[in-house]
Amino acid sequence: MTDLPVSDHRPIRVLLADDEELIRHGVRLILRHAGGIEVVGEASNGEEAVRVAGETRPDVALIDVRMPVLDGLATIERLLVLDPRPQVVMLTTFGDEKNVTRALRSGATGFLLKDDGPHELIGAVRAAAAGDAVLSPKVTRNVIERMLDGEAGKPWSDGTSALASEPGSVPGQRLAALTGRERDVLALLGQGLANAEIGRQLGIGVGTVKTHVSAVLVKTGTDSRVQAAVLAYRTGLLS
Repeated sequence: MTDLPVSDHRPIRVLLADDEELIRHGVRLILRHAGGIEVVGEASNGEEAVRVAGETRPDVALIDVRMPVLDGLATIERLLVLDPRPQVVMLTTFGDEKNVTRALRSGATGFLLKDDGPHELIGAVRAAAAGDAVLSPKVTRNVIERMLDGEAGKPWSDGTSALASEPGSVPGQRLAALTGRERDVLALLGQGLANAEIGRQLGIGVGTVKTHVSAVLVKTGTDSRVQAAVLAYRTGLLS
């Protein structure tokens, strides 16, 4: 199974899947005027989305989490076994934090709020096509807060609080393993920023950002950008 390569010489091919025609229309208009992006297919339910994806071979699939016939989560799982497979970004609303977590674990590239602005939508499509994670900062913050609420007071393996930030605590030890630059990257991950945005903030290239993100995940023992963001909050890098 391979990811579909995106050529610099052709538009990014996008599939839209949402049971609300008005949402699809709005997203299509935004992407049509973005430049370098082409909507190659649309679907009103999950089963149709899988079929259209097989026919159109999109680079990026924007998938609503709540759809008839086949819901968004089941659709994502089926899209990710296609060969070549698209990068999948879930379209969501507040209150879908459980679905967001499940989608990320299933292999989705990330998630966007339906009311995110045109700039965020266009940037997310381009980031996903480049293999970058796409995490809406608004949803990231909400997911993290809910995760922290559920873990508050639970002990780590050394008996310290799950929210402890002292050097001897498990979160503190993970933070101490990072270089100064890697701490900067971790803090920006906690804000839900994509690699390109992190690069702009720090004045470094996207390739360098990817290297730092990989190092952060390995050194902190986290499996995803969301888990790394939770660590940033636990250790006081973000309030």
